Amino acid sequence: MVQCEMCGKEVSSPNRVKIEGAELDVCDECTDFGTEVTTEDSSTTSTKYSTSSSGSDSSSSSASSASSSSSGGGRRRDMFDEMDEVAQDYDQRIRNARESEGMSQEDLARKLNEKASLIRKLERGDTLPTDEIQTKLERELGISLSEGGSSEENEWSSGESQGSYTLGDMVERKD
Repeated sequence: MVQCEMCGKEVSSPNRVKIEGAELDVCDECTDFGTEVTTEDSSTTSTKYSTSSSGSDSSSSSASSASSSSSGGGRRRDMFDEMDEVAQDYDQRIRNARESEGMSQEDLARKLNEKASLIRKLERGDTLPTDEIQTKLERELGISLSEGGSSEENEWSSGESQGSYTLGDMVERKD
């Protein structure tokens, strides 16, 4: 018997599910929280979610484009895998670039056609820039506010040969 990595319930045959970028072994009830991941050796078992790219259902253009962009119909790609994240130090990047251009917050706000209070909040790190604001800032200041990097280089690997992880292995505490 194995424990569900979400709720801790004892399970005889857990389901491998991808939830917010992490692959977990979960019970049947917790399977609904993510997308079931199939591997080559478990392809004979029926799954709740189809991961094949040859499906005839084309109700969602984003789902069909995500599955067609994956190579060889392997694991289903999450929409967040292709998104760039805003850099942790975006506030410092904005302030340094603005100051190096010799602009005040009001000048930058005027050029972007935004409010100066928004620029102040961004530079303090109180608010994240929307995609539109991020694009405007990157163009005007000639900087990049994205972390960049693909999901493959962000994948976590452990020294364990079994490959069984719990949420505790993945979480960083902020004590």
